[in-house]
Amino acid sequence: MVVNFGSNFSRTLKKLHPNQKKALDKAVASVATTPEIGEPKVGDLAGIYIYKFKVNKVEWLLAYRIVSKKQINLLVVGPHENFYRDLKNNN
Repeated sequence: MVVNFGSNFSRTLKKLHPNQKKALDKAVASVATTPEIGEPKVGDLAGIYIYKFKVNKVEWLLAYRIVSKKQINLLVVGPHENFYRDLKNNN
């Protein structure tokens, strides 16, 4: 599975602490093995999937888009606060 990520995702990735990166790596591995694991969105965010995971007892969200059977694009990652606002601005 080819995993690509956008500029907003890479900016956020640089700011993460090691324990946050470790949790994110596990989440990305889960999404890469079974892309349909996330919750599909409707309306403005149609075609985007959201995968939820925990980092230090805080729920984080990972937004991604399935491009093909062998490729996914990671869009945004972060805690729930302002997550959907940032996702709509970058989408």
